[in-house]
Order: sequence, then C-alpha cells, then structure tokens
Amino acid sequence: MMRRGVAERGLTTARAGLLWVLFHGGPMTQRALATRLRVTPRNVTGLLDALEADELVVRGPHPTDRRALLVSLTERGRALTTALRGGRDELAVALFGDIPGPRLEAFHTELETVLERLRAAGATPPRSPSEPARPHGRSD
Repeated sequence: MMRRGVAERGLTTARAGLLWVLFHGGPMTQRALATRLRVTPRNVTGLLDALEADELVVRGPHPTDRRALLVSLTERGRALTTALRGGRDELAVALFGDIPGPRLEAFHTELETVLERLRAAGATPPRSPSEPARPHGRSD
C-alpha cells in the first residue's frame, strides 16, 4: 500500500525516505542525510539532484559552515510528504485500528524484542518509523 502511494506520486522508495527524514528532522546537511539514510554521500547527491529537479527540496548555504550545503523541503515537498503521512496513517488504521489498546501494547513490546534480536544478530532494522532502513549504499 505504501509503496503504491509512493509510486503514484512519482517517487522511488529511496527518494520518499529522504523526504521523510527531512520532514521529521528538518533541514540538514547532505552528510547528515547520508548518515541518517545509511547510504553514501554520493547516493544522497543523486537523490537530491532528482528531488531538486522536481522542486521538492532545495539546497542552500549552511548558516555556520560555508563548506556545507543545507538541504530543506520546499513547500511542494512538505505538501507531498504530508500527503504521504496521510497514507501512512490510513494504513495504520487499516492494520491496527480495531485492535484493543492492551493487545496493541503487547504487540509493540514483542516487536521491540524482535528488533533488538535483529540488531544483536547484525541486521539493521529501522531505528524509528521516520528512518527507513536499507542496505548500506543502496539508493533505489
């Protein structure tokens, strides 16, 4: 469902992930984006080139580091990400809306246990819902 919503808006999952990080984290440098997305700075440059061409992000001077560029969402990028969040919220209601609170809390606790075990096994599950995990260096 989410991938279809992303694709319907002309985005790859990697581009949507970058928008999502900016939406939740605010303006940041390309290096910070690479770290958050777990990809190389070169991958981020390619993603940003495409997103900037679509007028979804803008790169501008960093206020304190003249060597760095600060990446921000444009109004169009913010509107698109807000729409994606609406789709995510609809999916959450479809999946979890009728599950009673105590059962949902128990599910969340068990899911955290599974994620901890994945981390211990060397996997890289998402750190939070706003930071999708993907293999290092992959940008889709």
